[in-house]
Amino acid sequence: MEEHLREKAEKEREITAREETGENADREGSEMNFLEHLDELRHRLIKSGIALVIVTVACAFFSDTLVNDILIAPLKRSSDAVVLQNLVPYGQISLYLQVIFFSGFILSFPFLVYQVWQFVLPGLQQKEKSATRFVISFISLSFFAGIAFGYFVFLPVSLKFFAGFGTPLIENNIAVQDYISFFVGALLTAGLVFELPFLSFVLSKTGLLTPAFMRFYRKHAIVVLLIVAALVTPSTDLVTQLVIALPMVLLYEISIWISGYVNRRNEALR
Repeated sequence: MEEHLREKAEKEREITAREETGENADREGSEMNFLEHLDELRHRLIKSGIALVIVTVACAFFSDTLVNDILIAPLKRSSDAVVLQNLVPYGQISLYLQVIFFSGFILSFPFLVYQVWQFVLPGLQQKEKSATRFVISFISLSFFAGIAFGYFVFLPVSLKFFAGFGTPLIENNIAVQDYISFFVGALLTAGLVFELPFLSFVLSKTGLLTPAFMRFYRKHAIVVLLIVAALVTPSTDLVTQLVIALPMVLLYEISIWISGYVNRRNEALR
């Protein structure tokens, strides 16, 4: 009887030891997977950093063109009376560095998006993986379209209003740091706003957004967009506000179409 109990106890200890060994192995495997995930993130960040540095260095060779013909040109076209002022000893150095880095970021944006997409790619389904080229192109083109809208539409309208507002007895001398902040902020904001169709695509893909919902609240959305356009547009002129608001409304309509397309695809796959 005692031998039987000892044998039973030994078997239980063996089973417990095997279970603990298996749990330790699982933990080690999970830890390894997590470390591999971090290693992949590190590689993507390194590649993104190298690409950003290379493009930024290339932009440095065209720094005068970027500053004179791209940065300052919209301000000079708005009014010949507006003067940029450098108020600190290192002001122009800081200006050039900001312009070079911002230009490098814009030009390398598609590659940065590609690296982010490659990082999340292992967690996606096969059909989602096959859409890599479409997603990267969609995000990049939307961003570039927003940058173009900010530069060729929003900036000229805003700067022309600023230059013509107020009494002529006050000179419009603008600090160069304030101007570069306004310039970069306007372009980045426009670039992000033009990502709304892609955001609609993602939310519709996950089932959080439907075209019926967007159509139902279309009137509310248009009112909100008009209010936003009135807030971000410095001019009180209705035509100027519509110039800003119409592209935003168009983006909303495009988002409805994209949401409908994605929802039809989701229903077809069920």
